Amino acid sequence: MAEAKASDRVDVCVIGLRGFPGVSGGIETHCEQIFTRLSRTSDLRFLVLGRQGYVNQARALNDRLEVRPVAAVRNKYLEALPNAVAGLFHAVFTVRPRVVHVHAIGPALITPLAKLMGQRVVVTHHGRDYARAKWNWFGRLTLKIGEQAALRFADGVIAVSPSLAEELKRDFPSRADRIHYVPNGAELYAEPGDAAAVLERFGLTPKDYVLGVGRLVPEKRFDNLVEAFERASPTAKLVIAGNADHADDYVRALMARQSDRVIFTGSLDRKTLEALYRNASLFVLPSSHEGLPIVVLEALGAGAPVLLSDISANKDIGLSAKHYFPCQDIDALADALQLPHESFNADRDVVLARFDWDAVAAQTLQVYESVIGDGDAPLPVRALA
Repeated sequence: MAEAKASDRVDVCVIGLRGFPGVSGGIETHCEQIFTRLSRTSDLRFLVLGRQGYVNQARALNDRLEVRPVAAVRNKYLEALPNAVAGLFHAVFTVRPRVVHVHAIGPALITPLAKLMGQRVVVTHHGRDYARAKWNWFGRLTLKIGEQAALRFADGVIAVSPSLAEELKRDFPSRADRIHYVPNGAELYAEPGDAAAVLERFGLTPKDYVLGVGRLVPEKRFDNLVEAFERASPTAKLVIAGNADHADDYVRALMARQSDRVIFTGSLDRKTLEALYRNASLFVLPSSHEGLPIVVLEALGAGAPVLLSDISANKDIGLSAKHYFPCQDIDALADALQLPHESFNADRDVVLARFDWDAVAAQTLQVYESVIGDGDAPLPVRALA
C-alpha cells in the first residue's frame, strides 16, 4: 500500500479500548478526554481503534481525530487481546502511524510484535488488572506477561497513579527512565443534565441518597456496599449506576438485592451522572482494585462528599484519613454510613488543580515527543493552548 501523504498521515494510533464517545469505562473516559484535547490543540492526527459492538461505524470527531471499529470477540475473558492484535495489523498495514499507543496490560501483550513490525510503542498502564476477581490463574498469568511485555519492550510506559509508577520503577529498575506518571483528570461538566428530571426518573430526593458508580464486577465490591447500607439502615436510598459487560452469577446475585431503597440504574450518559453526583449526599467507592479512579475525581469535581476504600489507588488521590475505610470491612463501612455525610466533604478546587485534563494531555504529548528518536522527523507538535 502506498505511503500516506504527510498531510493526512496518522501520527498516533490508539489500541486497547472499547471506543468512544458514549462508551462507559475508565479507560474510555481517559482516552476521550486526552485525545479530544490533543486533536484540537496540537498538530497531531489520531486514529482510535475501538471494538465492534461498542463502535459500529467509523466516525470523525474532528479533522484530526477519527474513531474506527475493528473486529472483536464479545467474550468475558477473550475480548481485549484479539481486538488488540487486529488493531495492530490494521495500524501497521493500513495507516502506518508514527506511534502506536496501547492502553492496559492485557492488550500490551502485542508490544513485542509491534516492535518487531517497526513501531514505536507507548503503553498506558491503567492498573494491575491481574488483581481483578474475575480472572482465573491463566488469565492472571497472561496479564502479568502483558505487563512484562509492556515494561521490557515499550518505548514509553505511562502509569496513571503515583504508587503504580513507583512500583513499576522498583520492579523494573533498568526501565525506570521510560516510566512516566501521568494521572487521570477531573472534570466539571458545562451542561449537566436536568437534575429535577433525573431525580424524578429514579424516585430520588436531593441530598437524600448514597451513590456508587462503576461496572458491576466483583472488584468494585458493590455487594459490600449494599450489605453495609442495609446494616446501617439510613433513611437515604442507595443508588448504584453502572452496567455489566457480561451477565454472570455475581451480577445476578447483586441485582437480586434491588428494592425500593436499593436502586440499580444501569449505564448512564455523563450529563445524567453529573446530575446524580451533584445531588448525592455521599459518594462511595468500596473497590478492592482500581487504577486511579476517574469516578472519584468526577464526584469530587461535582462537589460530592466522598468515602473510599483504603487501597493504594484511592489513597493516591490524597484525601485526609476521614475519607477512607478498611477495604472489605463491611462493619467499618456501615459505621461510616451512619455518620453525617457532610463530614466527608473535600476541597473541590484542590482536586481540580491536581487532576486537570489539560495538564494530563500536555504530559501525554511530552511522552510522545520522548519516544521519537533523532533519526526520524519530529512529530508535528505545537504548544497546547
